[in-house]
Amino acid sequence: MRGKAGQLHPDHELGSPTHPTELGKLLQAYFQHRADVLNNQVQHWLMDEAEAKAEFERLLKDLSPTCPLPMNKQKAAKRAPAYLTGIVNMLVEANKGTMDCDYDPRVLTTFTRDGSPLRTLARRVDGCLPGAVNPIALWEIKEYYYTTTFGSRVADGVYETLLDGLELEELRDSEGVNVVHLLMVDSHFTWWECGRSYLCRMVDILHMGYVDHILFGREVLDELPGIISNLVTNSSSGKPAGTC
Repeated sequence: MRGKAGQLHPDHELGSPTHPTELGKLLQAYFQHRADVLNNQVQHWLMDEAEAKAEFERLLKDLSPTCPLPMNKQKAAKRAPAYLTGIVNMLVEANKGTMDCDYDPRVLTTFTRDGSPLRTLARRVDGCLPGAVNPIALWEIKEYYYTTTFGSRVADGVYETLLDGLELEELRDSEGVNVVHLLMVDSHFTWWECGRSYLCRMVDILHMGYVDHILFGREVLDELPGIISNLVTNSSSGKPAGTC
């Protein structure tokens, strides 16, 4: 960060590689933490198409769901269920109890107070609990099993999540409305082989507080049921949506 005169502000000096300042040490520790998480956990959680298909079919057999299980947008031989979306939908249905859920909102997410509009988000999201009006939680799903290159459309998805997070932060700070914001992503090739730098951005967004949970690949299977159950329990007890 540089001031108007182009000089590094004293509070932001990093020191030297051998004598870093406290800020430099903090940044170094954060970068090491981020690298450890990505190399030792995230890359192993991310699935390829065959792995996601196997998990989808296992849940389909075990849960006998009635929720929507949409198809992907591919054509010909690549036309198949949207595996991660189907996994998310089945796990939400299995853990939400009697609470409603909009698995595919076709409208912008809106918040009201005393019957009057309060805020409307700029983008549609992939799911809302219990619905697109006054949700306690909303989520986005980024699954790219069939991409062969990392294009701008995939990259844009990360910054779309950041935009949603900024809007939800403003809603929380200005109006006291707390909404749990989740992001679920998958495809080992797309994210790990091609777009690893964007995984770094996801970790940054998480630590900046613009998303409450990011679930990578098979982590969805382990973590999403508990997240949904806690949301339902807290909602029925009158706790704020973000309280776990």
